[in-house]
Amino acid sequence: MAVPKRRMSRSNTRARRSQWKAAAPTLVTCANAACRAQHLPHTACPACGQYGSRGNLRQVLEA
Repeated sequence: MAVPKRRMSRSNTRARRSQWKAAAPTLVTCANAACRAQHLPHTACPACGQYGSRGNLRQVLEA
C-alpha cells in the first residue's frame, strides 16, 4: 500500500475535498396517469405501486 512521504498541507487537503459534492437523486414521474408521483428510476412507485407500464404491483408489494 502506498504511504505518503510528506504530510499534505491544509490548503491542499481542503482543495481536494472541495471536489466531493453531493448530487441530488434522479427522479422520474410515475407512468400512472392518476398518480404522477416522483420516484427513483427502476423502482416501483411508493404511492401507487406501479412499475413502468406493467400495471399495479401493490398486491405483490404488500403480500
